[in-house]
Amino acid sequence: MAVAASEQEILEGLADIIDEIVGVNKDEVTPEKNFIDDLDIDSLSMVEIAVAAQDKFGVEIPDDELRNLKTVKDVINFVQNLQA
Repeated sequence: MAVAASEQEILEGLADIIDEIVGVNKDEVTPEKNFIDDLDIDSLSMVEIAVAAQDKFGVEIPDDELRNLKTVKDVINFVQNLQA
């Protein structure tokens, strides 16, 4: 069983993924940022980010859940809840 990642570990992992996929500087990726409004990430890129996050954190993010994940913090909470 994988050890649950801390909020900081998830944030850093997400920042790496977002940087790789859409080229947003890691320093820009903070919990309160909205993917669409603040980070300018479209739905197609969000799917790529979700797939990468699933691999990295060993969680399943269903498409219907992905629509509800509006901010970086939403994803952190989602991953933490699934790992708990």
